[in-house]
Amino acid sequence: MSDTTVIILTKNEEKNIEACIRSAKPIAERIIVVDSGSTDKTVELAKRCGAEAVFHEWCGHAAQFNWALDNCEIKTEWVFRLDADERISEELAGEINNNISEKNSSCISGYEMRWRVYFMNKWIKHGGTYKPYFLRLFRFGKGRVEEKLMDEHIIVDGTIEKLNGDLIHYDYKGIDAWLTKHIWYSNLELQMYNNQMSMTGGNEEQKKKRGFYYRLPKFLRARLYFWYRYYIQLGFLDGKEGKIFFYLQSYWYRFLVDSKIYEQEKS
Repeated sequence: MSDTTVIILTKNEEKNIEACIRSAKPIAERIIVVDSGSTDKTVELAKRCGAEAVFHEWCGHAAQFNWALDNCEIKTEWVFRLDADERISEELAGEINNNISEKNSSCISGYEMRWRVYFMNKWIKHGGTYKPYFLRLFRFGKGRVEEKLMDEHIIVDGTIEKLNGDLIHYDYKGIDAWLTKHIWYSNLELQMYNNQMSMTGGNEEQKKKRGFYYRLPKFLRARLYFWYRYYIQLGFLDGKEGKIFFYLQSYWYRFLVDSKIYEQEKS
């Protein structure tokens, strides 16, 4: 167990919260669930699993997490941001404990790791899904979440290293739930398109990618996005699950965002 506080933001996550907390226990001295008004058994199950539970009215992913940093009296050296639909793999947990206990960790401010995405109970290995690294573990006082509406990143002051173990994203409650969640995401994406296009996502590369995508023609860019991820980045190797995943992310979700942009401009 490392000198780490794990923070989990929740609302109606009774299907995920127990497995999430169990995966965090090998690294966590303290686990805090910041709930924004669950009407199911999320809070009850979290407490049963040994986590602390505090309520805070939802104010957005970034603001909610930063509120926890400022108000939960964190006394550990490290903080791990964990979503309720994520699991810390055994390999990642062991690596975290080993790295933090080493003397040379004193010059490190944060650690990045890969995201292993499951969809319809299948690991989606291609289409660029497994390539990026995300920073989730950082020294307390050295990092905060950038004030973006979505796709927000933890910005750290200091040296960052990469870990080999995977953070597992395992949230599939059926197509209906996936669609409902992404309709909500599409509204956030529209707000970002209107108000936060200059945000970098933590680095200039992501700023350039976002800017390039939105310079492409509406509706055509959704199709190109699918072709790029499914064919160029070999998403077709993930079988039927991969085809559904990339089709929904591109032709459905990205097309939906463009439709809302078009509707806004027309009115």
